[in-house]
Amino acid sequence: MSKLIIHDHNHDGVDRRGFLQCMAWAGTGVLWTVGSGVLTSQAFGQKKVSAAKGELHFVQISDSHMGFNRPANPDVAATLQASIDKINGLPQEPEFIIHTGDLSHTSKADEYDTLDQVLKGAKPKEVFFVPGEHDTSIDDGKMYLERYGKNAKGRGWYSFNHKDVHFVGLSNVVAVEGLGKLGPEQIEWLESDLKGQPASRPSSLRISRCGRFIRTGAGGPKTAHRRSVISSGSDQSLC
Repeated sequence: MSKLIIHDHNHDGVDRRGFLQCMAWAGTGVLWTVGSGVLTSQAFGQKKVSAAKGELHFVQISDSHMGFNRPANPDVAATLQASIDKINGLPQEPEFIIHTGDLSHTSKADEYDTLDQVLKGAKPKEVFFVPGEHDTSIDDGKMYLERYGKNAKGRGWYSFNHKDVHFVGLSNVVAVEGLGKLGPEQIEWLESDLKGQPASRPSSLRISRCGRFIRTGAGGPKTAHRRSVISSGSDQSLC
């Protein structure tokens, strides 16, 4: 496990990037908090910090891989259920869940049916998704978009506001564009979307999967490499 602690920014023995690589196999996730424009996170099981009034709390899960049944994890539905049980047991109910990709293993309808059935048991009823490479590699994301992209733009990108925080979900795993690429249409949309946000809004959070994502901040747009990412509107990477 120590090999996955590459960047211990918070000096708590947890590397968010390494943690996201294995959290799905352990039935866990990340609790995110936004307060006064500052984004913080903690893994399930870490010492709980008392919530301040008015803060935004949401949960990130990833890599459910419904349909996978090999020795590494012979019962992925039970593993996801373990995550849901931990979410339901949090002292303060999160306002929503974000799933950062690989909902399925082979992008089949029955795999998505299983995912939906397990997620129905979560106390937070609002769930947002971004696709993973396993959600797009078989059919270029057609089944994923039919199920989870009805209000999305293009090949699955979208944005929404919650408690004056602006969230942007990006799609960078579509085979047509090339894995890790946003493509010109999505980049143009993203620039327009972010420009439309008022200067008074304290935070913009970009959510994406693997490869490249766009960050804005001092010096203009930049790119970075991540696996499953939640990034703030500043130049700080927070996974």
